[in-house]
Amino acid sequence: MASYASKVKKELTSLPIHAEHAKAELAAFLRMNGVLNFHDRKFSLDITTENPAIARRIFSLIKSAYGIEPLLIVSRKMKLKKNNQYLVRLQYHVREILTNLEILSPAAGIITRIPPRITASREGAMSYLRGAFLASGSVNNPTTSRYHLEIYSAYADHNEDLLKLMNHYFQLNAKSTQRRRGYIVYLKEAEKIGDFLHIVGALNAMLAFEDLRIMRDMRNSVNRLVNCDTANLKKTATAAAKQVEDIELLERKIGIDNLPEKLQGLARLRLANPELSLKEVAEQVPDGPISKSGVNHRFKKIHELAKNLGE
Repeated sequence: MASYASKVKKELTSLPIHAEHAKAELAAFLRMNGVLNFHDRKFSLDITTENPAIARRIFSLIKSAYGIEPLLIVSRKMKLKKNNQYLVRLQYHVREILTNLEILSPAAGIITRIPPRITASREGAMSYLRGAFLASGSVNNPTTSRYHLEIYSAYADHNEDLLKLMNHYFQLNAKSTQRRRGYIVYLKEAEKIGDFLHIVGALNAMLAFEDLRIMRDMRNSVNRLVNCDTANLKKTATAAAKQVEDIELLERKIGIDNLPEKLQGLARLRLANPELSLKEVAEQVPDGPISKSGVNHRFKKIHELAKNLGE
């Protein structure tokens, strides 16, 4: 059964590619997953994935943005008979494309920061986040015990830029932390995770997430109410049992008829109805109805009399 994260990514890979924003999404893929090779005085660039839909997406982004069809190589990982591995290899105009995407600079080498040109427009920022999530993002199933969405980065400054992009541009309240081999930005709030899915274009996944979240939250609310009601019933039953115990002691020692008139009526009512709550007793006392505090005060008098006789 496909995981929720894989369903999100499947939806994202099926979105139409708009030529004017293809470069922003492609830049995220290449910056985060690209491996630059140099052989026989020629550059090549590889992106490897086990997800065929993501491989097709990268292929289409390169073709849409630069009119070039990269190689698409499929191989099977023999160890433990795992899934196919898909390699997208860009062999021509590598230096020019990486320079155009501001990933490579003749002066500075590899650039790991997100270029201002991409974050200058809302659409560019959305496309970059989509590419970043497809490249190294994950999200928990909303039916699990905790909400969590994260994007992994190998570089601290790129992680910092992702954090700024998510918070300053889209107010997602993302957090950041260091992992052993890199860094992550992450979301823990269900509402913000839904917002992120909407931002990157996973509308169906967002609606499914919201439906599951609402159902889960509703179940939790019902459980809390049931637990609260159960605790109250237990408390009421315990109090009623103690009241009956006091009244039975008084009946054995002095007889209910020898109690003050108001206490007599209350005592007989409680003996006949041990299941009634304090509120229900207050409504049914012979000289009532009276307040809950009034009934409680009378039961305290009964308890004091029983306590004295018990001693």
